Amino acid sequence: MPQQLLLHSPLDMHLHLRDGEMLQKIAKESAYSFCGAIVMPNLTTPVTTKEAVIAYKERIKEAIGEEKFEPYMTLFFKSDFDRTFLESLKAHITAIKLYPAGITTNSFGGVSGFDIQTLQKTLQAMSDLEIPLCIHGETNGFVMDREAEFVPIYERLATAFPKLKIIMEHITTKASVEALERHENLYATITLHHLLITLDDVAGGLLRPHLFCKPIAKHPKDREALLDVALKAHPKVMFGSDSAPHPKEAKETCGCAAGIFTAPIALQMLAELFEKHGSLEKLGDFVSGNAKRIYSITPLSKTVVLEKSPFRVREHYNGVVPMFANETIAYIIKEVING
Repeated sequence: MPQQLLLHSPLDMHLHLRDGEMLQKIAKESAYSFCGAIVMPNLTTPVTTKEAVIAYKERIKEAIGEEKFEPYMTLFFKSDFDRTFLESLKAHITAIKLYPAGITTNSFGGVSGFDIQTLQKTLQAMSDLEIPLCIHGETNGFVMDREAEFVPIYERLATAFPKLKIIMEHITTKASVEALERHENLYATITLHHLLITLDDVAGGLLRPHLFCKPIAKHPKDREALLDVALKAHPKVMFGSDSAPHPKEAKETCGCAAGIFTAPIALQMLAELFEKHGSLEKLGDFVSGNAKRIYSITPLSKTVVLEKSPFRVREHYNGVVPMFANETIAYIIKEVING
């Protein structure tokens, strides 16, 4: 009998579902294999109001159809959110996402400068209401240094608001891993692709646009640091795919859009990776257990049955090219059991 692996209530703690036609095309790819996900708010018109949160969740629910999947909604951070406003939203959101202005897709309405006094009102209200803060942590410096340069900002925020849970999103550097140990209230998500690739895979030979993402893949030493904590299911890290779909024509062009689409193959590739390193027993905590504890959530019941059997990844999913397109991977999703 082929080797099987059961994953209970897998969660994706950083996901882009987009909106409109793209939402309709790709939402089911995540909803099929995950029981829930933290959904990013950086739409073309960022999600900054209660009405926008509720309406976007309704559109997601419509797009996933009968799939059993909970979208954990987020709000696009603004420095003028007050406690009354956030109290009215608390039942509708799981976190608030902070973007430095202009640093990634649809982030031009983000934060310029990180003066504690300017951010005080929103962050103090979040701390009091126990609403986690997710941050895309990059400066506008040299592209390979942007995340490491942001670590002191993480640390200033963690020190100024010690009761605020701060999630360093899609970390890519050894410096970010080390920061986890210095502050009790710092946590992190780690993507599949940053556990697998370095900048050499993206641009060391012919340019591979479907591996181009932000934060950009880094050095082998950084990947090793990420692998070390992920494979151990370090209690302060959790899986967040940062699966970011773009149409094929937006990737295979001059001015290639940043983002890697991993939703259809994320769990299969994580199983292959963890097995390769002798850490399969830790995969459940990395994709579910840690997230449940960090976010204090009780996810929907869903069991994903993975089977070790060669699977050729599709060339595209409704026009979106996935990571490992046309390549053969070691695991398939044999069955998904709801309830």
